[in-house]
Amino acid sequence: MNHFLRRTVLATLLAAGTIAPAVHAAAPLAKTPAPGYARAMLGDFEVTPLNDGTADLPMDQLLKQKPEATKATLEKNFLKLPLETSTNAFLVNTGSKLVLVDTGAGGFFGPTLGKLAANIKAAGYQPEQVDEIYITHVHPDHVGGLAADGKRVFANATVRVGKADADYWLSAANEAKAPADKKGFFGPARASLEPYAKAGKLKPIEGDGELVPGISAIAAPGHTPGHTIYLVQSRGQKLLLIGDLIHVAAVQMDNPQVTIGFDSDEKAAYAARKKAFDAAAKDGELVGGAHLQFPGLGHLVAQGKGYKWVPVNYTQMR
Repeated sequence: MNHFLRRTVLATLLAAGTIAPAVHAAAPLAKTPAPGYARAMLGDFEVTPLNDGTADLPMDQLLKQKPEATKATLEKNFLKLPLETSTNAFLVNTGSKLVLVDTGAGGFFGPTLGKLAANIKAAGYQPEQVDEIYITHVHPDHVGGLAADGKRVFANATVRVGKADADYWLSAANEAKAPADKKGFFGPARASLEPYAKAGKLKPIEGDGELVPGISAIAAPGHTPGHTIYLVQSRGQKLLLIGDLIHVAAVQMDNPQVTIGFDSDEKAAYAARKKAFDAAAKDGELVGGAHLQFPGLGHLVAQGKGYKWVPVNYTQMR
């Protein structure tokens, strides 16, 4: 059979469906997310939000309101239970200091968290370049990334944390008398902070004030005894890093009086949230939240008895 005849026969068979054409399989699912970092300028400072990952949390059981109310509000916002919840940290380059605020969960909460060190590297930095680490509070999802296998992850960094938090979470006496649902926080606190304490790199914060030029600590106790927020300022622009003043924007922006089971003192936690949020809404300053949807940056607008959350525009993330 000559070449022309062979092509003619094949074409006829294909058209008749006698021979099926070759089928190429679809590309496999990638299953790998983009690196979890963003970028923003605050005056002369470069701010890099970092995502440590997410955790699915039963917020209908954790938030201090009727479970059905939480579920209804989440559904209205196209969210479901358990709620996928971000854990964010913030890297601030002042030009003279590289400052990290919070360090994520490390290995304490399984494979969906603990991605901070990898995302620092993806963002163009190395852990050993970090000069200062400011901890909002000593819960495992904020200090867990400090150490691995008993060694400091940030070899050249000094760790600063509210004295009331360091005193509380490093105390064996407090652990012994703590409620059952809080006892599990003490071991990770020691594992995370003690390598820095032994190296002389742990320095408790004993009052409000500037820690390095452009970054100040402000006590905001309630969520934990020494919960601290940090105000970053450059060329008249301000960023308030609020730690765990809020966990679920869909619920707590409209109803800021709703607290969460992780709070050490619910009344004080609500008071701290209201004070900081009122000031941020009045001044129009940028806000960064540890558990707001990544990158966790936006503005607060007073709205009735609550607040409206306005995320930053994508074009600001440069």
